[in-house]
Amino acid sequence: MVADFEAMWAALAPVGRSAASGGYFRQPWTSAETELRAWFTEECRARGLRVEADGLGNVVGWWDAGEGPAVLTGSHLDSVLDGGAYDGPLGVVSALAAVDRLRERGVEPARPLGVSIFAEEEGSRFGLACLGSRLATGALDWERARELRDRDGVALPDALESAGLDGRVDPSLLAGVGCFVELHVEQGRGLDDLDAPVGVATGIWPHGRWRFEFTGEANHAGTTRMEDRADPMLTYAMTTLAANKQARLSGQRATFGRVEVEPNGTNAVPSRVTAWLDARCADEATLTGLVAAVERQAADRADRDGTTLVVTAESVSGLVEFDADLTRRLAGAAGWPALPTQAGHDAGILAAAGVPTAMLFVRNPTGVSHSPAERATTADCLAGVEALADALGRVVT
Repeated sequence: MVADFEAMWAALAPVGRSAASGGYFRQPWTSAETELRAWFTEECRARGLRVEADGLGNVVGWWDAGEGPAVLTGSHLDSVLDGGAYDGPLGVVSALAAVDRLRERGVEPARPLGVSIFAEEEGSRFGLACLGSRLATGALDWERARELRDRDGVALPDALESAGLDGRVDPSLLAGVGCFVELHVEQGRGLDDLDAPVGVATGIWPHGRWRFEFTGEANHAGTTRMEDRADPMLTYAMTTLAANKQARLSGQRATFGRVEVEPNGTNAVPSRVTAWLDARCADEATLTGLVAAVERQAADRADRDGTTLVVTAESVSGLVEFDADLTRRLAGAAGWPALPTQAGHDAGILAAAGVPTAMLFVRNPTGVSHSPAERATTADCLAGVEALADALGRVVT
């Protein structure tokens, strides 16, 4: 199992990696992600798993065994821009290794067991996280999804076509799934603080993305007096500070991590600034209040700056509580600590769709994620494989 895990990890390591930063650019429906999807398909077939796929790039390798509701595991292979190696791929490699481990133990599943990958989990290209699992579960309508555009103006159907996919949403892909168990690298330092290699998630904080469009008047940076300006950059700057303060005061999360400026000239007052707020809170009422407070302060500042503001909610996910019985079974047997997560996952989409769901986390000693500094030791990864194999063994027999 150790050799198989390390061989799979070594095969993935160079795909989509930046020589400059060491980070990963595995955006969906690009050559790197397509290569990874082909790798996954080959690994499934090498294990005798029956491969099913839809026209979006969601893929499941089935261990056809027994009868009754199927058990599904897996994660995703795409990354954020300049992301880490473990976010997503660790869950996929660990799921394949867990299948190997179950076979080594002589486990005969009484239910079908599938290993899955879901497309565009990060939302790094089309701005909507967990796009593949949302479409696969029916949480998102294709008519809405087909209107999505990436940063370069490429429409989702065109991106799929360029990757050799037809965009066909296949509801049968997840038909009969009775539970989902996802393993993921922890995106924080909770397990490191607890000195535990593996943990169990209790749920996912409510979170979302809001687009803030600040509009002003383009003008010359040298000749325009400060008092004569309608500068949307000032409104944006104050809004960023307001979001930071509101989140700190309430113990929540608020981040402006992406911004676009027009005309983006060094010697010009901008005409428009578009920025995206990522906000996450412990409960939905707090999330609503936090975003409303940031928007209110932004609007007040826009009035003073002579600019205008339009806020659009691009995606909002409510509180996810993972299946309590399944979570207790996973945590209780091995004594793994239980903790919430502030990051969104495909597991949250399946849970919201009514599929009993649980998550396992593997310790990240740096606590850093969505960055090349993301880490997990081989020993902890192997402990995660054992934990996942234990978990799957309990629910498939």
